[in-house]
Amino acid sequence: MKKILCVCLSSTLQRTVSFKSLVLTNVNRSEHYNYYASGKAINSARVLTQLEKGCAISVCPIGQKNQQLFTELAARDDLEIRTVTIPGATRECWTLLDRTAGTTTEIVVGEPEIDAPEEINTAEIKLLKLINNAFDEVDGVLLAGSRPGIWHDDLYATIAGMAKDNGKFFLADYIGKDMEKTLKTVVPDVIKINDEEFCKTFLDDVAVSEEALKSAITEKSTELGNIIIVTRGVKSTFAAKNGEFAECPTEKVVPLNTTACGDSFNAGFIYEYLNNGDFISALKKGTWCAARNAELETPGAIR
Repeated sequence: MKKILCVCLSSTLQRTVSFKSLVLTNVNRSEHYNYYASGKAINSARVLTQLEKGCAISVCPIGQKNQQLFTELAARDDLEIRTVTIPGATRECWTLLDRTAGTTTEIVVGEPEIDAPEEINTAEIKLLKLINNAFDEVDGVLLAGSRPGIWHDDLYATIAGMAKDNGKFFLADYIGKDMEKTLKTVVPDVIKINDEEFCKTFLDDVAVSEEALKSAITEKSTELGNIIIVTRGVKSTFAAKNGEFAECPTEKVVPLNTTACGDSFNAGFIYEYLNNGDFISALKKGTWCAARNAELETPGAIR
């Protein structure tokens, strides 16, 4: 069994609330709701665990004020998490599902800034130790999600460098300055982002045609000598491996909750690629996981 380390620096308590219909400016009464341990890499870990129990380890920080709830929710989903406690509370996110319209609305609530630099520095050192200690157990590393401002701006590049120094397959799902700093240190084996993020990161935020996007992905993959995957919502996924372009169609499904479809894609791709080494099969597995996730209420789930 191949094992994957999922690193999540933006841990989230996810409340998914289902409405028969949702009308802005009105009082809306829900049918039901559920809570989940979440965050991009945590969502991926849940899918990986459902693909093969025991194949994922997660490292994440959690807020002291609501850490018990987070750990209880993670245990409920059989997630193996290794945590560092930080001051304050883990941020919350609400997903509002309109069952009549078939829409998903996400509301992300950031916690107040933490003014405790010494405690955060200590927590960051502990996080890096947890990550380093896990390398002997895993074959690949998945680092996904935005970097909260409490962490040093070179932290993602540091984690990427540690993973590659330890010979681990590394999938990066983040953008902007964190990606720029990473690429100055090492090249991730896989950069997986959506089309808007690709344009922001590599094309000076200029939207381009489909043909120009295909060319840009192929050229960047050639330049970096890696795999680049660009998801495009319901449209086909564009990808390239060492400059060789591939396109993978998406599945047509009736969506219930589209939250974490990208995270589910990441899980399916890295799982299949590490186990079988086939690029096209891994794209198809990622696509399959994303489709199954869209059909379910739980964010980051395939069953």
